[in-house]
Amino acid sequence: MLSKAFSRAVAIATAFFATISLASANDGHGTVYTSSNATDGNRVLAFDRAMDGTLSYSDSFPTGGFGTGGGLGNQGALALSKNGNWLLVVNAGSSEVSLFEVYKDVLILRDILPSGGVMPVSVSINKDLVYVLNAGDSGTPGNITGFTLAPDMGRLTPLAGSSRPLSADQVGPAQIGINPWGNLIVVTEKATNLIVTYTLNADGIPSAPIPQASNGMTPFGFAFDQYGRLYVSEAFGGAANASAVSSYIINTFTGVITTLAASVPTMQTAACWVALEEKNAWHAYTTNTGSSTLTGYYIQGDGTLLRRNADGVAAMTGVGSSPIDMAFSNGSEFLYSLNGGTNTISGFRTMEDGSLQPVETEGGIPAGSNGLAAR
Repeated sequence: MLSKAFSRAVAIATAFFATISLASANDGHGTVYTSSNATDGNRVLAFDRAMDGTLSYSDSFPTGGFGTGGGLGNQGALALSKNGNWLLVVNAGSSEVSLFEVYKDVLILRDILPSGGVMPVSVSINKDLVYVLNAGDSGTPGNITGFTLAPDMGRLTPLAGSSRPLSADQVGPAQIGINPWGNLIVVTEKATNLIVTYTLNADGIPSAPIPQASNGMTPFGFAFDQYGRLYVSEAFGGAANASAVSSYIINTFTGVITTLAASVPTMQTAACWVALEEKNAWHAYTTNTGSSTLTGYYIQGDGTLLRRNADGVAAMTGVGSSPIDMAFSNGSEFLYSLNGGTNTISGFRTMEDGSLQPVETEGGIPAGSNGLAAR
């Protein structure tokens, strides 16, 4: 295995040469990113997105850290800032987080620093506020830790006093997310069947954890809509055809969640990631890892959910593909899923009625790759 110092040196050198070759930028159609999560050096893999949604491999960019080589039981290993200028990546094997500046088809490594805990699995960004979810290990409890981003310098700074515990030790955390207004954090815990919230003060410092029972078993991935409502997938321990999605409204002063839609079935197995389209946020989708399918929902005005297809199959990603992460392109024209079983990325065009039209499946993704982001 390469040393950390050598890996960082390679990453910084790559960033330097990328900086002096910005003229090679693409035509602006878009990019899809995943991370290799490799034990000999984590890398971000970039795929150019054409106007028709098809992907072509572009380049890879060392993060300066290390992966674990295997599944992390997570969602959100990569996070793009809303303006698309910054990409954050967790390095679960070396307990670090990396910050890249996004310049057309080039990623420039600007910073890498300790994640504030052990084995980071998820990261979230809201403007200049960044929070990392550390899963911990057998000897170290998991936690959340905050950072501030200085866009003018491209630097992350640990946020003093921001680290908070999860509900207990060894809780199997899956995802962290900051709500649209930057005054609340949500964490899902698979092993405890809890959704944990933290209210944030004006300085971004969190309250003590506020654990609350998930409506269904094994809460996993989630997404916020523009009203701050929360949509959470429930894997139900991987039981066949038992997974579901629940929606909640959250009191941002108290952190208390109230159920809007209770465990609306996917009719599929092991729902993991949730993604909401950005165009009007009236359609939600989940990946079903155990069924190799995607399920679509209509989001009604009151935040409740209606499954789009009776059998829960809005799209199929291929036999044995086991889709995990999912991401929309800018404008939600295309939806992409990272398929851990076949090491592929599937692309779909999102139609006005919420249906999904297959575009292509891109192969050659390294085994163990984790996280998906798109623009």
